[in-house]
Amino acid sequence: MYLDILDTTLVCSKICNWRLLEEQSLRFKHLQAALIFDFKHNSLEDGPGIRSVVFFKGCPLDCIWCQNPESKNVSSELWWEKEKCIDCGECIKVCPEGAISNSNPYYIDRSLCTLCFECVEVCPSKAMNQVGQEMNVEEIIGQVIKYKSFFDRSGGGVTLSGGEPTLSMEFTSILLKRFKNEGIPTLVETAGLFNFELFESLILPFVDIIYFDIKFIDPIQHKQYCGVSNELILENFIKLHSKSQVEDFELLSRTPLIPGITDSETNIQQIIEFYNEHTVKKAVLLPNNPAWIQKLERSGQHIIFDTDDPICKLYDIEKEKKLKRYFSDNGIEIAVG
Repeated sequence: MYLDILDTTLVCSKICNWRLLEEQSLRFKHLQAALIFDFKHNSLEDGPGIRSVVFFKGCPLDCIWCQNPESKNVSSELWWEKEKCIDCGECIKVCPEGAISNSNPYYIDRSLCTLCFECVEVCPSKAMNQVGQEMNVEEIIGQVIKYKSFFDRSGGGVTLSGGEPTLSMEFTSILLKRFKNEGIPTLVETAGLFNFELFESLILPFVDIIYFDIKFIDPIQHKQYCGVSNELILENFIKLHSKSQVEDFELLSRTPLIPGITDSETNIQQIIEFYNEHTVKKAVLLPNNPAWIQKLERSGQHIIFDTDDPICKLYDIEKEKKLKRYFSDNGIEIAVG
């Protein structure tokens, strides 16, 4: 398995995290819209009841197993789905930069592509797609509110996912408030790397449930596999967990089970000890699903794993059951997502 051993120096980790947050905050601060790359309606997997999921684009982490690799970049991207391509050549004709060739298979020179998306406009089979559309609050509300009757009957609602919804904190706050005004329950999924004071004032008043990812306890491993240290993430979780004991919102932590990485005996034991130290009684395990590998191909990103690597396969069901029992034996109720 390919691993880049990243710099593990932690002396400036908090400073670097804050600079990263400031840069991303500036990117979104003055926008009246957010970059959205997908909606998933009638979902039964992203919170209680039937839900609509809004996927924000842009994330401060760079997890090597990201289930939505198209969500990482804070800009729109071009996707090519080869299984939909009918080899008509229309995209080649309209590309002003000559970035597309009809070699077998089709090839997009990403260094030449300026993301004008003219190829998307002419593609008859929808093989070419623009991933990431700027949408304002009312446009997003309009996509979701038509499903309100399903939310009401099932105890569902709207889930803001990503990417990372907290990158555009002010926008997300306005959006959540509008959903609450429409009587739609709200859930936010987060990687946890945010300014807590802003989150506390802008997000917490309008959210019913928070799904919070705990991938590692060790900051060196977190930086190695996710691109940034997790000290701020763990601090934010501890603060939110404390507030959830006395305030009217639910906090649920989630750990992706990535074979040979997050499911190591050491990491699992550290997570259990962290939960017990902070009296966390419920958590979720998310078994690896390799569907993200196909997404890498569509966006022209390199696949850094061999096809026979465990990370390229569905998670072992017996190991999943074993880990669930292990958490349970240590006083932590586990659901599998």
